[in-house]
Amino acid sequence: MANIKGLVAQSLIAFHEAVFKVSGGRLLGRLGGMPVVELTTTGRRSGEPRRTLLTSPVQLEDGSVVLVASNGGSDSHPAWYLNLRENPEVDLVVRGVRGPAMARTVTQDEKAALWPRITDAYRGYAGYQRSTDRDIPVVICEARD
Repeated sequence: MANIKGLVAQSLIAFHEAVFKVSGGRLLGRLGGMPVVELTTTGRRSGEPRRTLLTSPVQLEDGSVVLVASNGGSDSHPAWYLNLRENPEVDLVVRGVRGPAMARTVTQDEKAALWPRITDAYRGYAGYQRSTDRDIPVVICEARD
């Protein structure tokens, strides 16, 4: 039974990614009430583009996008976060619009201000933080020319 549920979940994720990609992010652009963002980083070892679909619990007034490197509460950082730490120049697709951005990990003061907004958008992030000893990074992606 667990295998069937896993296969169904994987199929739904693959379907969501395919529709998002084909529509350029115009369809299925929200998940759990949050915008879905396509983040493209540069692989830290391969140098190849690496595409990841994430949710953005907070968008700032200046259009910057907030991402949470929760990795589901795992004790290790997600690969996309390790990649952007190495090369912070990324590309984003948000609401069907693609553009270059500069990613940075927020300071502890910034995280303290953003965390309540993040967990209001999705309470699961608080659970992820409780399940790991690692301080879950919060990333801001700011548009660049």
